[in-house]
Amino acid sequence: MTSQSQGIHQLLQAEKRAKEKLEEAKKRKGKRLKQAKEEAMAEVDQYRMQRDQEFRLKQSKIMGSQSNVSYEIEEQTQGKLQELHGSYNKCMEDVIKQLLMMVCDINPEIHMNYRATN
Repeated sequence: MTSQSQGIHQLLQAEKRAKEKLEEAKKRKGKRLKQAKEEAMAEVDQYRMQRDQEFRLKQSKIMGSQSNVSYEIEEQTQGKLQELHGSYNKCMEDVIKQLLMMVCDINPEIHMNYRATN
């Protein structure tokens, strides 16, 4: 009977050791999963920073060229305005003289469809 109780006792101890090893393995697995998650997050952050940096570089290239284009357009606009002001100043006197001549030079005439009724 004592051999049976010793056998049962050994089985219980073996079961207890198996549970402990199982718990330990679960802890190691959890720790490894947490570590893998942290490593993955670090990789994602690094990739995100790299892509963000590439995006900013491309954006600065595009925005830089856009600012050059807007500067060129501004220069062209200013040149055109100066040209128009010069043309205005040059032709203003002649246009005013022509308008005054048309308005002030009146030749009264009888319309061809007018019939005298007497």
